[in-house]
Amino acid sequence: MSRPLPDPAALPPLGSVARSAMLLRAFPLEQTDPAAFYSLLAADSVRQVAHYQPLAGLTLLDVGGGPGYFADAFRAAGARYVGLDADVGELSLHGRSVARDTVLGSGLQLPFRDGALDVCYSSNVLEHVPQPERMADEMVRVTAKGGLVFLSYNNWLAPNGGHETAPWHYLGGRYAADRYASRQGKRPKNEYGTSLFRTSVAQMLRWTRDRQRAGVVQVVDVRPRYHPDWARWVVAVPGLREVVTWNLALVLRVPL
Repeated sequence: MSRPLPDPAALPPLGSVARSAMLLRAFPLEQTDPAAFYSLLAADSVRQVAHYQPLAGLTLLDVGGGPGYFADAFRAAGARYVGLDADVGELSLHGRSVARDTVLGSGLQLPFRDGALDVCYSSNVLEHVPQPERMADEMVRVTAKGGLVFLSYNNWLAPNGGHETAPWHYLGGRYAADRYASRQGKRPKNEYGTSLFRTSVAQMLRWTRDRQRAGVVQVVDVRPRYHPDWARWVVAVPGLREVVTWNLALVLRVPL
């Protein structure tokens, strides 16, 4: 069931410890009160994107947008929202109706022409595709010159990298999925090797450097998405970043 969006002005400042603490407290609500969790996450995410690019009047594609919480929040910020998801079931989760201006399609082959969108956004989808670099390339392709790409994802070696099978994914993705199935009596939604893959911080940093050198993108920001500003440095430390980043945000601009 839907609920009113949180007031962005009432949320703790971006980059603050208070914001990180708020999100940490909210994560357990994903299973027990998804409307509260996703409404809060959507409001915070829109505020984060708007920090880099004012959204009013711009056309924004949300790759893997799901059941409409992010659609509500982006529209409230003045964006012309277009959602894309590969699974019609995802679009109607938690009793939500399918958001208008939403299409079915794959992040690996976005059904939009080159440069069609002002902003291309994706949250926690990249780890669910077998070719993350290809999805990132597609997001850049459909973004207009001067437009913004905001791409964030959960990295595999983070404590939450196995999603509902964590922390047993540290002993292997197959083991974690089988262990979950034996205890829950059903296979996990995020099945390793099928709908959940090993995506690292280093992997997408390499992609970012390669595309920047080729002049395809300009790097605006690279940061742990949910951490306070003082913890940005963890992304620069090989090994450590794979465990403590939790969720990497790549903020890129397509050159004019």
